Amino acid sequence: MAKTLVLGASGFLGSHVTTQLVDDGRDVRILLRKTSDTQATDHLDIERCYGDVNDIESLKQAMNGCDSIFYCAVDTRAWLRDTSPLYRVNVDGLYNAMDAALEVEVKHFVFSSSFVTVGLNSGGVSDETDVFNWWEQAPDYIRCLVTAEKRFLEYSKDHDFPGVACCIGNTYGSGDFAPTPHRQMVLDAAKGNMPFYWNGGGPSVGIIDAARAMILAEKNGHIGERYVIAERWLSFQELFSLAATAAGVAPPKRCLPKFMVYVVAGIAEIVTRFQGKENPMNLASIKCSSMINDINTDKAKNELGWQPRPIEESIKEAVAFYLNHRQSCNSKTRSS
Repeated sequence: MAKTLVLGASGFLGSHVTTQLVDDGRDVRILLRKTSDTQATDHLDIERCYGDVNDIESLKQAMNGCDSIFYCAVDTRAWLRDTSPLYRVNVDGLYNAMDAALEVEVKHFVFSSSFVTVGLNSGGVSDETDVFNWWEQAPDYIRCLVTAEKRFLEYSKDHDFPGVACCIGNTYGSGDFAPTPHRQMVLDAAKGNMPFYWNGGGPSVGIIDAARAMILAEKNGHIGERYVIAERWLSFQELFSLAATAAGVAPPKRCLPKFMVYVVAGIAEIVTRFQGKENPMNLASIKCSSMINDINTDKAKNELGWQPRPIEESIKEAVAFYLNHRQSCNSKTRSS
């Protein structure tokens, strides 16, 4: 049996893809850095090799003998003031992986992109046909994700490369060890420490369902296509309410006006900058969360045969995990 390689297996999505592949009886190999947090995959019977997405020789070695590649490596630190690491991982790393995969002639390459690469639609609901159309307003984090996906789809067309992109929504569920940028908000709501909500949100999906969609994309996805992977739109108000209810505490009742959200985020950026710390609640992230359209997900359901669970189940699982593991989860988001 040919091996299956997961890149970014120490991350939230990558670890769940790895787990499900193992559960499916696949022969799985993962590529790790020496500094990777491996607690999400330590219990799995898999092959482990070491390297980096910016070391093309290590990528070739890891891909040797593999038919399928799942690319889940991503740097999610949208708040970085020096954004060069985002481009090194999210753009250059992906390009290196494609070059290596083309050379070793893999049969399937599934790329975990993001729903933010889908353009805004004046009708209020976007889909995969909507081209990204707010470049001038977008922060570098989103620009690098858009650039990566664009290059990926062009590469698939120009090189007859077997690539399929999954535009993953905001993910929730158990096993978020790293943690992701959404973890602290959910945990704060579950602990009763979220005094307000603000208008905004995004397409959301359970992490188990997102991982299953990636695996279905390998089997049923059309080469050179992208698929939005989300169960439904979830506002911050509903997210915080679901998290609080799951933990048995009162949800936030007050809606903070948008201008006040920007004030709070701006002050936090100034304070953390002087402290030499990173700030997940930054102006760029707040701005994006208030701009994103709802997105139609019929394409993934119809073409991939994907049927996600209600997002409410995944929020409950996330709260249970966070409350049980909050002592071991640090508050600083790392790249996968």
